[in-house]
Amino acid sequence: MSKVKIINKKKRFITFALGVVLLTIFLASLELVEFAGKDTAGNAQAYTIQSVKQNSELVDGANEEKKKQEQTSSKKTAGKTVYLTFDDGPSTLTGQFLDVLKEHDVKATFFMQGNNLNNTTFQENVKRTVQEGHYLGAHSMTHDHHKIYTNKQFVPEMKETINLIRDITGVNSTLVRPPYGSAPGLKSKQIRDEIVDAEMKIWDWTIDSEDWKLRDNPDKIVENIKEGTLRDVEVVLMHEKTQTLQALPAIINFYKERGYEFVAYDEDHHFSLNFQKDERL
Repeated sequence: MSKVKIINKKKRFITFALGVVLLTIFLASLELVEFAGKDTAGNAQAYTIQSVKQNSELVDGANEEKKKQEQTSSKKTAGKTVYLTFDDGPSTLTGQFLDVLKEHDVKATFFMQGNNLNNTTFQENVKRTVQEGHYLGAHSMTHDHHKIYTNKQFVPEMKETINLIRDITGVNSTLVRPPYGSAPGLKSKQIRDEIVDAEMKIWDWTIDSEDWKLRDNPDKIVENIKEGTLRDVEVVLMHEKTQTLQALPAIINFYKERGYEFVAYDEDHHFSLNFQKDERL
């Protein structure tokens, strides 16, 4: 074999070998890229699964918390509530009523008369009533049936009383209690329309303790209230009387034993309670 042929043969062999090496490197590179892609995709999939799992846990947690809050709210709404209300103040007894309520950590609602509010010796306890978290409503200026109902002075007297409450305490009250109740005094739709126009609200009661006529008989006051307690929400009519003051601790204990919550009137959560069944009031 000639020398030229041998050299050409070696060149072809080297070229072939080099081609095999390059092909091998190319195929190996493809496998690395495919592996890396699979690995990245796997990681992305794992991250997505983990993220979804975490979000699901957050949603479940939020739903559980919302469920607990709804259950708590439902229990609170379903609870029993009593509004202790006292008419005809302020008086020489107002401070003692406040002392008993404070001792038992109880909030109440007071309906006060304008003529009594004008007595400067009572006004410190009027301020204290509001300062200690009780609600202060109006009960007319005179408590005179003829003037208030026959002469149609209901709204003017209530406005004057509300103004006195504001002047003494700085509080703008909207709730009033009609002397002797809204029946039959507020039977006239004309008077009720005037009350609505004046943006006042009316409250009668669910239980009449009849304390005003039970002098020296506080036990009978307690008995009347116990017998009248039939509902989950009670509004108890009482007055600033000595016999009522004597009965008050027993009344409070009775409602605590029955699981009632003591609440003062709240303008933001008004509910209709009048013998005329006028939902506007």
